[in-house]
Amino acid sequence: MSSSRKGSWTFVVAAAVTVFLLDGVFVHAKSFEDVRCKCICPPYRNITGHIYNRNVSQKDCTCLHVVEPMPVPGHDVEAYCLLCECKYEERSSNTIKVTIIIYLSVVGALLLYMLFLLLVDPLIRKHDPYTQPLHNEEDSEEMRPQVDNSQARGNTMLERVEGAQQRWKKQVQEQRKTVFDRHKMLS
Repeated sequence: MSSSRKGSWTFVVAAAVTVFLLDGVFVHAKSFEDVRCKCICPPYRNITGHIYNRNVSQKDCTCLHVVEPMPVPGHDVEAYCLLCECKYEERSSNTIKVTIIIYLSVVGALLLYMLFLLLVDPLIRKHDPYTQPLHNEEDSEEMRPQVDNSQARGNTMLERVEGAQQRWKKQVQEQRKTVFDRHKMLS
């Protein structure tokens, strides 16, 4: 399969996933409850502590409406409810879903860009057989054969850049040789 086909299939799959997730956001937005009342009740006599959650309105967010079944007999209900701490909580599941979609889209785009660079980078870069590893300072004289003046004048910007790059490499090799010679002399 060619790289352009892979890219188009990746785009189609990403678009399908995005449409599927957006469908879940807009069509099934009320499938999750965005409000709840949470009552935290500590241990009371021989009853262990417990957390109760229930989807009720803000005005009904009390121990009497949330705690079911009531773990204490009728005459201890008020004392038990005084110990419980009830809080009304709201969230926006649509905002959470949209944030996740944006995050996944950015990560997906970066992964596609990385894949693109991995495929295209070897095609762009030319292998230069005349370059030497940095640790080989002994053979610095064999950098690249000199070209005559008619070829040295580059007509294109790329040729000028390559020429400047070769001069820079030669200067670096000369400096490296000088530094290593001084280092050997001091040793």
